[in-house]
Amino acid sequence: MEFTVADERALIFKNKVSAKEAESIAWSKKVDAFGMVNKFTSFLSKPKDEDFKLNYSEHRYQPFWHIVVHAHYVYDRIVHHHWPVTGPEVKSITVDAKDYTVTDQHISTDATEHCEQDQHEEVLMEGIGGEKDPKLTEYLSFASQVMEGDISKYIDEKDIVVPPKARASVIVRESLSKAIKGIEADKISEETVKVEHIDLYYRPIFAFQYHWESKGKDAIVEIDGLSGKVNFGNKTFKEYMGKALDQNFLFDIGADMAGTLIPGGSIAVKLARKVIDAKKK
Repeated sequence: MEFTVADERALIFKNKVSAKEAESIAWSKKVDAFGMVNKFTSFLSKPKDEDFKLNYSEHRYQPFWHIVVHAHYVYDRIVHHHWPVTGPEVKSITVDAKDYTVTDQHISTDATEHCEQDQHEEVLMEGIGGEKDPKLTEYLSFASQVMEGDISKYIDEKDIVVPPKARASVIVRESLSKAIKGIEADKISEETVKVEHIDLYYRPIFAFQYHWESKGKDAIVEIDGLSGKVNFGNKTFKEYMGKALDQNFLFDIGADMAGTLIPGGSIAVKLARKVIDAKKK
């Protein structure tokens, strides 16, 4: 078996939506974020802008994985074919100058099947919850930048970088188990398995937490920094991950895959200490 593994990469998308644009969009959608509270209140009176206060805002980079595994097989196998003839009057058949005797209105012969088989596994998975989400493919059409070394070179000081809870090694193992299949063959002439992508993407999200003072309720509006789409979240970064990140957090696939099918190298993108310390404060 020929086995190859792509370089592990961490990539980042830069904003297509400015912070000012995101704040304006979020403010226009703040009432909708309160859901049933808003629906009930709207029957009585329409809430005013002064009823709301911006409690908190953040610009975070949220992770997702893109992993692609492709397997290709070329092989031969010998099979026994059993064919019916056209009627009881047929006693023998000649095929390519070879005679076959008819038994029970069938002829039997061995044949070699020449086979070619491909297995393609592509996984797009949210890095926080670990849910597979094919819709994430829409982000792959946006330009991204490969990050090397210290991630603080690619972000602003106040930006939040959310580490992935879902591990690449687990996703790769699952994809390999689906791609590497046992094949029934008498002769295998080609067997290749390629891990074509092990990519960790960071996409930008603006989040705004509003407080409805008369109701004593909080709600969150999220703006996608690439598409500008609006989402009503229920957690900010601190609620996702706790007050601070582990200072020793690493994006390190290679070490985790030691002793498995994937040999050699890894990249390690370490969260900048100053970013972590800022979040602690």
